[in-house]
Amino acid sequence: MATLSDLIVSTKWVPRASGLRFTEGPLWHPEGYLIFSDIPGDTIYRLDEDGTVTPWRRPSGNSNGLTCAADGRIVACEHGNRQVSIGGPCAATQPVATHYGSARLNSPNDVVMRSDGTIYFTDPPYGIQPEQQELPHQGVYRVTPDGELSLVVPDMLRPNGLALSPDESVLYIDDSGRKEIRAYDVRPDGSLWGGRIWADMASDEQGVPDGMKVDQEGNVYCTGPGGIWVLDAKARVLGILRGPEHPANVAFGDADWCTLYITAQTGVYSLRTQVPGIPTH
Repeated sequence: MATLSDLIVSTKWVPRASGLRFTEGPLWHPEGYLIFSDIPGDTIYRLDEDGTVTPWRRPSGNSNGLTCAADGRIVACEHGNRQVSIGGPCAATQPVATHYGSARLNSPNDVVMRSDGTIYFTDPPYGIQPEQQELPHQGVYRVTPDGELSLVVPDMLRPNGLALSPDESVLYIDDSGRKEIRAYDVRPDGSLWGGRIWADMASDEQGVPDGMKVDQEGNVYCTGPGGIWVLDAKARVLGILRGPEHPANVAFGDADWCTLYITAQTGVYSLRTQVPGIPTH
């Protein structure tokens, strides 16, 4: 069984950006820099290696989770516009999903893309008022490469972060409302089956399961109570990475994919890992 020291070079969080409002959605851009969302700031920012932080897209639709399509365009979950969009650094984007049936989505939260272009996203009601909710559920959805939207998980309280296993055979989804990570087997067509509780993250410490990423050996990094929970591929907790602010999400990046970027309240931090993450493009 691996230990935390087998996976992490140093557990110290290195400050990379500060003075923001609420950071989320970190993503290593194919051009070689980090982008991340400041949700209430209505901006996607760019963080360069020298520490320069500049707006990458403004307004962003109060974007949250981000991922990268094969052509380099960014898929964004937009709280403010209650949609999933795709586009480049300018404000002009194209909608990927806005409604399920005739009802508007709640407030798309996080997103992951399979190598064939299939998109999965979570849709809790965090970004809307109760009277604005048109759907009777907080769902997880799939968008096929040809644009067909389907509800694949209807029974979560607060679906939030999600990530694919290295071979894309398993989709991990956390439910912030129940403080658990579920695992679903992925069929070749992208549909899901065999949902089960994979990890229980109940704790008296501050926080709930939120953003999540997987490294190339199948270890799961999930922000949650007390910090970033690191679990091996068999759901054994190897440790919790604690820092100066409570983390919301994480992403692997840099040329070797061995830097873990952390969005945490008003700042962005990083630490180095021994095992590279799964490239997002």
